[in-house]
Amino acid sequence: MPYTFFSTAFGNCGIAWNEKGLIGFQLPETSSAEMEHKFSNRTHTKAAMEARPEWLRRLIEQVQQHFEGKLHDFSAAPIDWSRVSDFQRAVYLQTQDIKPGYKKSYGEISRLLALGNDAARAVGVALASNPWPLIVPCHRVVSASDKLTGFSGAGGVRTKARLLTLEGAELLSE
Repeated sequence: MPYTFFSTAFGNCGIAWNEKGLIGFQLPETSSAEMEHKFSNRTHTKAAMEARPEWLRRLIEQVQQHFEGKLHDFSAAPIDWSRVSDFQRAVYLQTQDIKPGYKKSYGEISRLLALGNDAARAVGVALASNPWPLIVPCHRVVSASDKLTGFSGAGGVRTKARLLTLEGAELLSE
């Protein structure tokens, strides 16, 4: 299974795919060499030797445009769900419904899954292992008090705030 890296206004991103769809996405890291090593190990893929499929070229263009402020909804991107549990998939599908510029809390997603507030932590754990950040926009999920808690992507909460700002979401300051 191949992966490739591409440049964006935020830095280089990585994307891995197979015949079913995306198997991984990587937000920019500070070091390209570190990013390539981590991404290859996480997705169990090798650098692409063949041409990128047309659907992937279009998706890469949309990601590049998104980072330039021309926002896109990635919910139609083909994803290979076989690498995640049914619970994770349910969480990710709810997360994909959050449009650019909007946020939901971990508890809201838990309630949408008919699990009640007690499962908010499990939602957070699922989002922390999201293989497709940005495509499955886990950065749009915040705490019940609207605070930007936790983000496993490179740069942590700073990256989360940067993405939400780019998308025009209202951020609260203390």
